[in-house]
Amino acid sequence: MSSNYPDSFDVLTIPLKLPGLLSVYHGKVRDVYDLGTKLVMVTSNRISAFDVILQRPIPGKGQVLNQLASYFLTATEDIVPNWLEAVPVPFVSIGKKCKPYAVEMVIRGYLVGHAWRQYAAGHRSLCGVPLPEGLKENDQLPNPIITPTTKASEGHDQDISREEIIAQGIVSEEVYVQLEAYTQALYQRGVQMATKRGLILVDTKYEFGDYNGKVMLMDEIHTPDSSRYFYAEGYEERQAAGQEQKQLSKEFVRRWLIDNGFQGHEGQTVPIMTDEWLEEISARYKELYELVTGTKFIPYLYHQDPQWEAARIEQAILPYI
Repeated sequence: MSSNYPDSFDVLTIPLKLPGLLSVYHGKVRDVYDLGTKLVMVTSNRISAFDVILQRPIPGKGQVLNQLASYFLTATEDIVPNWLEAVPVPFVSIGKKCKPYAVEMVIRGYLVGHAWRQYAAGHRSLCGVPLPEGLKENDQLPNPIITPTTKASEGHDQDISREEIIAQGIVSEEVYVQLEAYTQALYQRGVQMATKRGLILVDTKYEFGDYNGKVMLMDEIHTPDSSRYFYAEGYEERQAAGQEQKQLSKEFVRRWLIDNGFQGHEGQTVPIMTDEWLEEISARYKELYELVTGTKFIPYLYHQDPQWEAARIEQAILPYI
């Protein structure tokens, strides 16, 4: 089934031609152009869940993710230096090439998603962090907890403890302590910014890398692909009544997949995504953008000729590389 909507991934069927290009990596969501000392990231409208790319792109999603990432990277650069240098096109970012650490720093303020599924299965420890008895889904945790995962190039990321990371030499203890401190500080800033907009930053993840011997924040932060948000208004009432929380995140896509018999396991088939379902997902991404930033989302107008569009984007990128 083909989408009726223009999409940065579908339209850009012709790869970008950039001077000094060494390689192109096609990730779940981003296409990364390696120019040696710089990276050009094109954020597509692809959507992934359970480490699987779903069949159909989400209109406007790439632009939302890229612009939100830029918004939050700028708002947190006083906490930790980050890779971003320019956003020449709403779905394209350019920045420093870092050497990624093979670990993702996940921080959770609430018992949701994977953490809840583990808890409901009877586990009272996640990544070596103990969890108290008597919690319900979506409850706020006594304190935010850091639950790292390995950063897999293929397949599923795996939970891992602080002790295992250091023992396996994934990063040194000195670097890991710094990653923890940055993670806590970034999350607190994200919580403060969300609160001002009537939202709760439930959990999120950060990726870091080495740049000239220093820890640097990479990739996106506080976007609906890397984070979960609840609406603050009515949270306590819904929780007391045992009702589902109203949220803006990719979790509702995961729930839809689970309800339709898919969790990324071998032999399972990804359910069909209808036009109506695409519209709903797209609307939620745009709603989150407008809620978080307080500004209206203005969609990028793609040219339907892929060669013309690729040339336009190349010209926009050239001054920054």
